[in-house]
Amino acid sequence: MPRQHTLLFILAIAAPLFAAGCGKNRDAAAPAAPPSAVEVGVVTLGTTAVSQTRELPGRTEAHRVAQVRARVNGIVQKRHFTEGADVKEGELLYQIDPAPYQAVLDSAKASLARAESNLKTASLQAERFKGLVAVNAVSKQQYDDAVAAVGTYTADVAAARAAITSAEIDLGYTKVTSPIAGRIGLSEVTEGAYVQAAQATLMATVQQLDPIYVNLVQPSAEVSRLKRALEKGTLKSGAEKGGAPVHLILEDGTAYEHAGALQFSDVTVDRTTGSVTLRALFPNPRGDLFPGMFVRARFEEGVNPQALLAPQQGVSRNYRGQPTAWVVTADNKAENRIIETGRTHGDQWIVTGGLNPGDKVIVTNLQRIRTGTPVTAVPWTPKTGAAGATDEKSKN
Repeated sequence: MPRQHTLLFILAIAAPLFAAGCGKNRDAAAPAAPPSAVEVGVVTLGTTAVSQTRELPGRTEAHRVAQVRARVNGIVQKRHFTEGADVKEGELLYQIDPAPYQAVLDSAKASLARAESNLKTASLQAERFKGLVAVNAVSKQQYDDAVAAVGTYTADVAAARAAITSAEIDLGYTKVTSPIAGRIGLSEVTEGAYVQAAQATLMATVQQLDPIYVNLVQPSAEVSRLKRALEKGTLKSGAEKGGAPVHLILEDGTAYEHAGALQFSDVTVDRTTGSVTLRALFPNPRGDLFPGMFVRARFEEGVNPQALLAPQQGVSRNYRGQPTAWVVTADNKAENRIIETGRTHGDQWIVTGGLNPGDKVIVTNLQRIRTGTPVTAVPWTPKTGAAGATDEKSKN
């Protein structure tokens, strides 16, 4: 009897467990319900013309620099300018003692007068001897000597005139004038100082600051890339529109009010920096720019007529640092693609590979999708406030 009770007890416990196991097998055999599609916001890509700008560091440099040096020996009698003032071309800067040079000039003039007098006498004598030699009143030798004397005194007159010219030049050099118009710096000599032409004593420096140069530095690799892009036609030169202006950003972050233009590109790559020098010219009417200032120049590098733009919100990077984007496939499923990007344009990336016009890039609900996830694509547009904030951030 106890044995029968034991069997009944075991059957009573095993029956529910067996029934539960059968139920689980039936549930496992039933097909799983398909996952519901995730609604995602998408941006359909298209091409547009985009101006590609470039920002380069640079330093200002005077348009012209003239070193004022002594060209004659002498004592500086007077300085005629104020240091740091603007001077005109030809304006008197220094007066060197002219007395010695005035004396040389006077002596040269006296020598000319003597030579001209001797020439006149010799010419008259030669003329008289010309008639007398015909009747043998004078010898042929005397006539030849008279003609030779005319030649000698003619040369003396020419030499005296050259000496006068030289003396006048030296006397003129005692008035030291500015070779160019510009701003003059510190005076290197004072009244009473002795200056020498042989040592070309530096007296002052004049710099023309309006207009003013800005020397920019661009990596040679960027120059090569730009050249290839122009050759392929992926970029069109701004020169077709008459050239793009160059804008300056000063050291304190403010924008310089006047636009400039590129004037020159060096043909040699600097061996130490691997860069090429570009030169731009800017108007500087108020003298706001000084030589040696650090600035940044922004200019249009070219126009990409068919730039493919993707929103930054839809582009991320994988563990390898490669840019990726989620797109909607033809069968409405999510697909992750590795893409290639160039520069930014506002709040968008310029895509150079991996995406095509017409692709739908997913920008919302990215955390809910995986490769192959069914999605429902809904056109997405940025909120006005967010766009404004993004634009403002890119300006700053």
